[in-house]
Amino acid sequence: MSDLNLPSGWVETTLGNALISVVGGGTPSRKVPAYFSGRIPWFTVKDMKALKPNDAEEHISEAAIADSATNLIPANTLIVATRIALGRAIRPTVACAINQDLKALVLGSGINPDFLLHWIGATQRVIQDLGSGTTVSGIRLEALHGLPLLLPPAAEQTRIVAKLEELLSDLDTGVAELKAAQKKLGQYRQSLLKAAVEGALTAGWRNQNRPTETGAQLLERILTERRARWEAKQLAKFAEQDKTPPKDWQKKYPEPVQPDTTDLPELPDGWVWATLSQVGWLDRGRSKHRPRNAPHLYGGPYPFVQTGDIRHADTFLSDVEASYSEAGLAQSRLWPAGTMCITIAANIGKTAILSMDACFPDSVVGFLSGSDDVSIRYVEYFMRSVQQKLEDEAPATAQKNINLEILEKVAIPVPPTLEQHEIVQMLDDSMGAARESNRAIDLSLKQSAAQRQNILKAAFSGQLVPQDPNDKSASVLLARIHAERVARATTRKLRGRKAKEASL
Repeated sequence: MSDLNLPSGWVETTLGNALISVVGGGTPSRKVPAYFSGRIPWFTVKDMKALKPNDAEEHISEAAIADSATNLIPANTLIVATRIALGRAIRPTVACAINQDLKALVLGSGINPDFLLHWIGATQRVIQDLGSGTTVSGIRLEALHGLPLLLPPAAEQTRIVAKLEELLSDLDTGVAELKAAQKKLGQYRQSLLKAAVEGALTAGWRNQNRPTETGAQLLERILTERRARWEAKQLAKFAEQDKTPPKDWQKKYPEPVQPDTTDLPELPDGWVWATLSQVGWLDRGRSKHRPRNAPHLYGGPYPFVQTGDIRHADTFLSDVEASYSEAGLAQSRLWPAGTMCITIAANIGKTAILSMDACFPDSVVGFLSGSDDVSIRYVEYFMRSVQQKLEDEAPATAQKNINLEILEKVAIPVPPTLEQHEIVQMLDDSMGAARESNRAIDLSLKQSAAQRQNILKAAFSGQLVPQDPNDKSASVLLARIHAERVARATTRKLRGRKAKEASL
């Protein structure tokens, strides 16, 4: 915006011209526990959750401030993140200290701190774009000082803040209600899944329907089919190698893990506990080539599923970001459509069912039903019900992960086949309605975010409140701040000179 079309009384300047000084922070030595046993809130980026927080997670002592680079910051001072959470700003309502990732902005008189608090929030993307650094992004002080600022008169700043807080308060209330509704939907989905896999969802259906085969009978048949399939596969291998099957070769059959029912709840009549390895076949994906991102492996006709694809899928997975070439397929494995994918690293226990033949790496496990009478949809719904438990219990080293052995032991309730299909149908109907409600909430949240940006844009371009011709121009304000800055610098020089003369 040029000076010619600036609102009356506004001035095009920079953030640095509105400041008297910038105060940095630091971290007291962790080797001195007493430093972190004081009462002074010590703010870091993790404490920047609200615009006006009244406390921090950690507290330090006065000695910690005296012996480190941090400083005591007066209450209601504007603080901005210049590293990590670039451009985030707060105004703590208490006197505090800050770490090295934050800077306290000492404003010139006549600058409304809440005006700049909201302005920095509206300028956060610009600040982030100015950030630099390989591992941690940060913005240099000269770049922060140089941020272009359209400054209104002091009185108009106050009017803008009042209008902003009125509009944003209403908007924030609406957003909070939407997020609360979204949370309730999530809880509703989990309660539906719990009711489904415990038998409560289909209790009425069971009273009117008596399947001819129980879950226990189904499991026995699956286990028989499972062993017969393994034996047929072994015999085919012997024939291919022109070998006579050795004595007792059937004894090498890998029996699937049986469920530990010690702490498991009682199931409805006709249901039985099993393990994933009993009702189906589990195996890890494969991607042998190193490095895995070698260009010749990609760009072909074979979809390559990664953990992110599974996380973003909605039951069925048909869209992936990458694909394998013939070379990629040669060092991997092609899984058939209908395979359930389970993530075991990064995103623990997330699931999706392949809509097409595809490959995936060893961070994903594939599950195939042991019989056509085991609904893959039912198993996938069950996995959603235990996903959070798997993630919570996953061991963590560099990142959380689980292995094939853990999945093989997962206990799953097995209803009769007809009831599995009834459960899937009932969940599809209820989950579909919840999904539509969630989409409506997402749309409303996006609209609220866009409305917030429009409000902020109007505020900082002079379109939110009317100008008053009686307001003193912001140029007068800037001149006063400049004089204040010069006076403070002169005072510091005089103090330094007197201290030097006193030491002679």
